[in-house]
Amino acid sequence: MHIKPSRLQKGDTVGIIAPASPPDQLQLEIGIKYLEQMGLSVKKGRHLFAQKGYLAASDDERVSDLHDMFLDNEVKAIISACGGYGTGRIASLLDYNLIQKHPKIFWGYSDLTFLHTSIRQNSNLVTFHGPMVSSDMGKATWNSVSSRYFQQLFNHKPVVYDEQVAPIETAFEGSARGELVGGNLCLLVSTLGTPFEIETDGKILFLEDINEEPRNIDRMLNQLWMAGKLSNVEGIILGDFCDCTPGERAKSFTLQEVLDEYVKKIGKPAISGLKIGHCSPNVAIPLGTTAEFNTGTKRLLIESGLSSY
Repeated sequence: MHIKPSRLQKGDTVGIIAPASPPDQLQLEIGIKYLEQMGLSVKKGRHLFAQKGYLAASDDERVSDLHDMFLDNEVKAIISACGGYGTGRIASLLDYNLIQKHPKIFWGYSDLTFLHTSIRQNSNLVTFHGPMVSSDMGKATWNSVSSRYFQQLFNHKPVVYDEQVAPIETAFEGSARGELVGGNLCLLVSTLGTPFEIETDGKILFLEDINEEPRNIDRMLNQLWMAGKLSNVEGIILGDFCDCTPGERAKSFTLQEVLDEYVKKIGKPAISGLKIGHCSPNVAIPLGTTAEFNTGTKRLLIESGLSSY
């Protein structure tokens, strides 16, 4: 049984950190105003505005900010400013016992997929795959649907995704139930062969990505397949694959052809086209709780990632 963090209440403090790349500062401030409009106070990580090459700060500084936020009793949720690159560099430096002893909401996506996986598998904490402060909340594309799903942090109701959000496609017929895991395909592949390798047996696996040619999606899915990460799943959920179109080569498979081939090979219930990932709206989901879907009803139901207190 995974540990569920406590829900937010109006007036609570949330901590903002940059565990990967540096955020756009203007968009960050706009995103912070949104959080404040939600009735939350904001505490900024000490190294939120640092920069070290393509990283938001040094590995030790980014680890320090993350540990500080988990240890700070005033902070009830930790929300990432943006993704980019860098969380895989700090996964082996984290104190997972500290995180387990101070469970709280941990929120982000994209490069944060590595930390979602390492934290869940080493601290047993439910985490949240959701839009971030600078890269989502601070943009003009931020909308009411994304905002509505952000507000799941204020209650412990199940998360429901149906065709009122966007059309859901049946990729492989059937129904599935299991623990929901996954995130960005590229980052999941980067866990392979490390102490933080994604565990998928008996799970519902969620996948999304951005700016990858179909051949790159093929390569990564093939690697997951050969690593035994796809054959024993309970089901597959395919989110948004933004701008995953063929490049300059004259001949290519389409993204859809690549996805269809692997879904057929896996042979487990699968749904696709969900607005989860690098898209607008960007629907937030808890990872580590039980999810179920049926391709007949085209409805995804996910157990709340929050405790009732």
